[in-house]
Amino acid sequence: MKTSRILLTAATALAVTLVPLSAEAGGKVSTVAGGLDSPRGLSFSPDGALYVAESGRGGAGPCMAGPEGEVCYGESGAVTRIDRGQQKRVLSGVPSLAARDGSGAIGPSDVSFLGKGNMYVTVGLGANPAVRTNLPPKGQQFMGWLLRNGKPVADIAGYEATANPDGGEPDSNPNSVLALPGGRVVVDAGGNSLLWVPDKGRIHTIATFPTRMATAPDGSQIPMQSVPTSVALGPDGALYVGELTGFPFPKGAARVYRVVPGKAPQVYAQGFTNIIDIGFAHGKLYVLEIAHNGLLSGDPSGALIQVGKNGAQHIVTQQLTMPGGLALRDGKAYVSNCGACPNPPGAPGSGSVVRVGL
Repeated sequence: MKTSRILLTAATALAVTLVPLSAEAGGKVSTVAGGLDSPRGLSFSPDGALYVAESGRGGAGPCMAGPEGEVCYGESGAVTRIDRGQQKRVLSGVPSLAARDGSGAIGPSDVSFLGKGNMYVTVGLGANPAVRTNLPPKGQQFMGWLLRNGKPVADIAGYEATANPDGGEPDSNPNSVLALPGGRVVVDAGGNSLLWVPDKGRIHTIATFPTRMATAPDGSQIPMQSVPTSVALGPDGALYVGELTGFPFPKGAARVYRVVPGKAPQVYAQGFTNIIDIGFAHGKLYVLEIAHNGLLSGDPSGALIQVGKNGAQHIVTQQLTMPGGLALRDGKAYVSNCGACPNPPGAPGSGSVVRVGL
């Protein structure tokens, strides 16, 4: 089975104790928005406001069996705008799946802008695309899709069902989107694939990411999937992709790949643990880990890491709790915090966005 329900797995794997926000060398942390439901990907709009995708908290149902337990449907997903100390949900009522207590949500995963008036949002699924037939009509029309200004425009899960780029069991979880002129780049974490969604024409595969062998908790060797989570445009014009890695989520096994369309992905940086997002600022790569010591460690501390010359890693801050997304601007990092906290303390509205000095 593909490891696609990234954040539900994370929530069930860790017994969370919230880490108080504080300042540390190289990374003063302060809260800029709160009361969010499973906040994930972040992006600045052309007018300078910060937007965050909220995966929601599921709802009253219908409920169904998921890869890691029962999940219930609701329309609690959203996108929130943050500007000058004010926050407002600008998109709401988006389908969401979560456990009955609202934890481990799958819903809006990322947001990206192309010019004024073009907001693109990925909506996760975390399952075989065939399960959508069990959802209400809106769930079938939104989950596993790419949205433009709140309307479905590309069926990412449908592409996985028909093309299945990595050749494994069908599984789709659109997680990251990068809006570019002429089309959108989408990371399907469930499909282990990087996709191009053109303005006109059909979706096609840019790259897939390899399965590797890893040591399971019982000492046996098992295949570990890549589970790519994030994509960023590098200063050299290439695409860069960060991977979570699948079970058993080994410490230090996650990689960042450099991808040039038409060529095989190349390892650019390695030695990370459970990457959830990446980005570039002033030519430097920043990597966000959802669990710095691994998803099976019991430690919910995430980490923001700056990558220097020759792949050297500098931890900017570890004062993060299961972060879900990263945006960089004006010498600061903005991180969605408590993006996958279980209940308690992951009660509805427990998520936040924090600002970190670089």
